[in-house]
Amino acid sequence: MKTFVSVIVPCYNHAQFLSVALESVLEQTYENWECIIVNDGSPDNTETIAQDWCKKDSRFNYYYKENGGLSSARNYGIEKAKGDYILILDSDDKFNTTFIDKAVKVLDENEKIGIVSCWGIRFTDNDYYGEFKPDGKNLDDFLFKNAAIGNSLIRKKSWSAVNGYDEAMKKGYEDWEFYIRVSKAGWETKIIEETLFYYRQHKVSMRIEALNKYDKEIRLYIFKKHQDIYQQHYNEMIHFFLDSIELNRKNELKRINSVDFRLGSFLLKPFRFFKKIIKR
Repeated sequence: MKTFVSVIVPCYNHAQFLSVALESVLEQTYENWECIIVNDGSPDNTETIAQDWCKKDSRFNYYYKENGGLSSARNYGIEKAKGDYILILDSDDKFNTTFIDKAVKVLDENEKIGIVSCWGIRFTDNDYYGEFKPDGKNLDDFLFKNAAIGNSLIRKKSWSAVNGYDEAMKKGYEDWEFYIRVSKAGWETKIIEETLFYYRQHKVSMRIEALNKYDKEIRLYIFKKHQDIYQQHYNEMIHFFLDSIELNRKNELKRINSVDFRLGSFLLKPFRFFKKIIKR
């Protein structure tokens, strides 16, 4: 008997993309699954679309909860899951039809593996571009970056062992912090070196907001929460921050020395001259 897989699809304000995500579940070559759609208090028509899918195939199940954020919605769905393996799928993304088949095989064959991820590519309604290749294996790989895709196949017992996703993290990077705890608990990550995941690129998204507005705040939260491991990796941490400073410095010098910056500075020079005169 094939291992039962529970696919968890949290949805908030992504009703227009939900059917694409669910279609990618329905088309999986692996058939022993259930799909739990969690409406995280979404104000759009998520419920109507989800219920249509439940009528289409009995393996789809729909639940509504008050809004609590992505981590809360994932935990809610996993608590209801019957599967030993859990596939996380955000409601605006999708998987290649073979992903579950290939990922289940990895977990079945190696008890040390707690997370199975893959390579991914960004997409819009009109284009596919920007392939990305995470390279996580163990805790060292996750210290300063998320070395796996947030939408991955995990063992339910690894989720239970670390008490699930941190529901206090509502601004992003909750996948990364969860993977840190799973890695600390002794499980390894396997990256399938194939492009099997499709990440829908929005102009504004939780990932972009986290990167542009909350990166420092969230990293500080993670570093403080896991002081023990960062103290143990003190030298690596120093090198990481020094490398970050050096990279920022090089990027700033590149910007200052660019043709656009010099041209703009030249064109604005008369205005700065008159501004000084006015101030006098």
